[in-house]
Amino acid sequence: MRADVLGLQAFISIAERGSFRAAASHLNLSQTALSHRVRKLEESLGTPLFLRTTRQVSLTAAGTTLLPRARRIFEDLGSAIDEVRVETRERDAEVSVGCLPTVAAHCIPAVIAAFAKRHPGLGVRVHDNSASEIADKVQSGEAEFGVTIVAANRWDLELKPVVKEPFVLVSHRDMPLAREASLTWAQLQGEPLVRISAETGNRILIDDALGSRREALTWRYEVQRVITAVSLVRSGIGYAIVPQLALDVVDAGGLVAIPLRAPAITRTLGIITRKTVPLRPATRDLLSLLSAALKRSIARPN
Repeated sequence: MRADVLGLQAFISIAERGSFRAAASHLNLSQTALSHRVRKLEESLGTPLFLRTTRQVSLTAAGTTLLPRARRIFEDLGSAIDEVRVETRERDAEVSVGCLPTVAAHCIPAVIAAFAKRHPGLGVRVHDNSASEIADKVQSGEAEFGVTIVAANRWDLELKPVVKEPFVLVSHRDMPLAREASLTWAQLQGEPLVRISAETGNRILIDDALGSRREALTWRYEVQRVITAVSLVRSGIGYAIVPQLALDVVDAGGLVAIPLRAPAITRTLGIITRKTVPLRPATRDLLSLLSAALKRSIARPN
């Protein structure tokens, strides 16, 4: 049975004031309207809630049982409404975005600085997570949109490609391959390589593009994150294949990025949003700034 909220409200008001007239005045209702609400509630329960005389109103046994429970219902409802109001105020005070760590490190500082000038006082929350985590946060509404790898999409998310980012070989300046203007994958055979975990979208893209050729390469080290792979390269123990923007995650001093060909491998970066959920104006502005910054970064890499 659906809860009769208006009927319960009328019932509580009468029980607390001991009078239909006082309750009607408190609720800004006519006595006729108030009586109708109570009668409807009593009919749905199948029992009277009040004993009415010409001089007073008192609770029946059923009314006595119902009163504390009805009060708890309204207390819980009031608490829920207060929580929603607080969450709404907090949400309205900031924009939340999911972003791949490499993209966040490269683009987010300048984007937030530009956004702050347009929207002073409005905060930005950045969830710099993996592609799957970003999709989860956008799907749940924790992030209003996400910047991530374009891959298999979820039915309730909309994905719009923005730019293609190439993978490059990262080398220490003192290592032999650092002098090459570009490299084929065949030239990497026998060289010590750092591989990213199979759980990441970057690894999947590389493995799919190389096919069986990846088995001819010497994957001597394996790490979970791009930043760790770049750090190993800095130590001079090997080379790593990473997205172009990855060098902004760490201090790139002493490192060089070399284009790869035959095949050239790219990842498509795009924006994911929830279908049927419109973005707020400030959120759309942040999305526009971030998309433009991403395009500039790939066109003119640092």
